[in-house]
Amino acid sequence: MSDSRIVGTVLRGVCLLGVAAGPACSATLRVPTDHATIQSAVDAASSGDTVLVAAGTYRERIVLQPGVTLRSVGDDTKGVVGLKRAEETVVDGRVDGAEGAGVAMAARAVLDGFTVTNVGEYDDAEWKKHWKSRGEEQKHEHIGHFGTPGVGIVGVTCVVRHCIVHHNGDTGIAIRGVEGKDCSPLVAHNVCHRNMGGGIGSMRGSTALIERNTCFENFFAGIGHDGASPVVRFNVCHGNVRAGIGISEGACPVVGENVCYENRRAGIGTRSGSETQPVVERNECYENGMAGIGADEEAQPVIRGNRCHHNELAGIGSQHGASPVVVGNDCWENGAAGIGVRGGARPVVVRNVSRENASAGIGVRGAETKAVIVGNRCVENRLVALGLPDGAQAVVVDNHFERTGGMPPLVAVKGGATGVLVRNTLHGGGVATLLVDGNATVVDNDFRAAKPGRGTGVWMWKQTTAVVAGNRFHGHQFPVKPSADTKLIDHANERVDPTESNASVE
Repeated sequence: MSDSRIVGTVLRGVCLLGVAAGPACSATLRVPTDHATIQSAVDAASSGDTVLVAAGTYRERIVLQPGVTLRSVGDDTKGVVGLKRAEETVVDGRVDGAEGAGVAMAARAVLDGFTVTNVGEYDDAEWKKHWKSRGEEQKHEHIGHFGTPGVGIVGVTCVVRHCIVHHNGDTGIAIRGVEGKDCSPLVAHNVCHRNMGGGIGSMRGSTALIERNTCFENFFAGIGHDGASPVVRFNVCHGNVRAGIGISEGACPVVGENVCYENRRAGIGTRSGSETQPVVERNECYENGMAGIGADEEAQPVIRGNRCHHNELAGIGSQHGASPVVVGNDCWENGAAGIGVRGGARPVVVRNVSRENASAGIGVRGAETKAVIVGNRCVENRLVALGLPDGAQAVVVDNHFERTGGMPPLVAVKGGATGVLVRNTLHGGGVATLLVDGNATVVDNDFRAAKPGRGTGVWMWKQTTAVVAGNRFHGHQFPVKPSADTKLIDHANERVDPTESNASVE
């Protein structure tokens, strides 16, 4: 037995006899000074002990013991990717015949400052193939698969921090709950990249705290959730093949104050059923290959207080029966709508700002698509402030719509869509401030022409059915302009002196 192990055994004996030995009751076991391998030191340790590992590469897979801290030698000096001590202390999982995680965690154990790599096979050609296709060809059943991770946490509460987990054959750090057991680990300050699963995966009821990690270029999401409810905050996720943060299969995490950019799909994506009900708040999502934040496949997230900009598609998008609550977000300069709704989605959209997007401020499309749109501000979007095409339905109340210049209408209800517009301000527009080719109820709104004596307030095409009542028209040449076959109830509207129309309405 090594000297350090003898001292540790004696001190624990003193503690058992009731002598006040204080912190000295915990022993420190050193690798490779006292033990040639990490696993042999861990096996010799007891709860409360620390196994301290010198820099080097250790070809082994490790099963931790309850209450044992496994730490690399050194301080918190920064290296190239993570801490310098983590970069220099490597657990290499390429061991013939080895099974299980690179490091399997135990209750109350701590893993601090290691690189964990080569657990399973990293396939660069496969990674590049799916990067090119944005993950469209990936099999969904593998996305939430625990597999053989770099670091595995199964049904225990523990700590994993300051690790670099990369080029593994499955998820970098995988967390899986077990019924009847507490699984609330702290996973913090880790770097997970180029793993053939997600960077970090939280599954099956785990309630982890996942914070201040950096996850990039992973095969699936940077941080993924499958039926789990962790708290996920202050992480950076970029360049992943799927979402920066992916939430599915009944997961209900709180996802806040993360930064997600340049992911091939959404910055943050939610999907897979009405039981998927996360709170997604105060995140920044930009330059992602699809939406900044997406709700899909009947998911019901709360999306509030986020900043979504310069994404290839919508800032915030919902489709395929999703029913998000979208509140207080700022969406600007996205490649499609600031807030886009289609495919039977049914969002509630409240008090958002949508500005300078390439198509609509808010766009609602499709025959089964319904939206409630209240108190939003849509300003200077390239095509329309609000677009309701292709049979969509929306109730639109107390919004401010504004655009300077341009030929398209400011607000368009087209293709047999149905819109109920009440107490909105509509300032500007091209051929019309509001164009209706469908069904509309337009009551108590304030219309302001872009230029005095120009344009049409409400222009109704084809076989439109409309109620236009109690509105105020400032400076339009034609306040209401119906076509020959329009069914119109035009009642108690007010035409205001055109000289009043130049002032922007806030």
